[in-house]
Amino acid sequence: MQLLNDFKNGLWNENPTFRLVIGMCPVLAVTNTMTNGLAMGLATTFVLLASEIVISLIKKLIPNDVRIPSYILVIATFVTFVDYFLKAFFPPIAASLSLFVPLIVVNCLILGRAEAFASKNPLHRSIADSLGMGFGFTWALLLLSAVRELLGMGSMFGIQILGAWYQPMVIMVLPAGAFISLGILVGIMNYITKNTTRDTHCH
Repeated sequence: MQLLNDFKNGLWNENPTFRLVIGMCPVLAVTNTMTNGLAMGLATTFVLLASEIVISLIKKLIPNDVRIPSYILVIATFVTFVDYFLKAFFPPIAASLSLFVPLIVVNCLILGRAEAFASKNPLHRSIADSLGMGFGFTWALLLLSAVRELLGMGSMFGIQILGAWYQPMVIMVLPAGAFISLGILVGIMNYITKNTTRDTHCH
């Protein structure tokens, strides 16, 4: 039950994008297409999972006064792996994401979970936490990029959905579109949470 709660936490209650509003740099920068959103979500999930596993295993060996630099070193190792992997096997995606993959190193979501969770909890709970947070981050990026790509280009994953009649809203693929879409989605999430909480209390 505890593991399920750890996993579900990141999907909704503490969703990094819509609830905690952390790690916003890639969220706003790469969600102009669903392909980019999915790639960034999966890359971040991998780094989150791998670094939480390692940090949870070696936490007792790390001296307290160098724990943050040590965590960054672990995270940077896995980010480098992801960066080279994308460049080798998916060059177009690597080019689209450009410097935002190396920036995963300083994503406060990953460092925050390392410090707040992996360094204080056993391995099995750290795995559940990292998967929940990672998938929560990924679905948030996918939803945001789906809204932006559909309204901005009339397509999803590059496949044209809306016909020739549709006049694309160019603003949606620009940075301003990211802020507008994110604001609306955060508002909807807050509304749903508020109503569900109220219904729970009523029952």
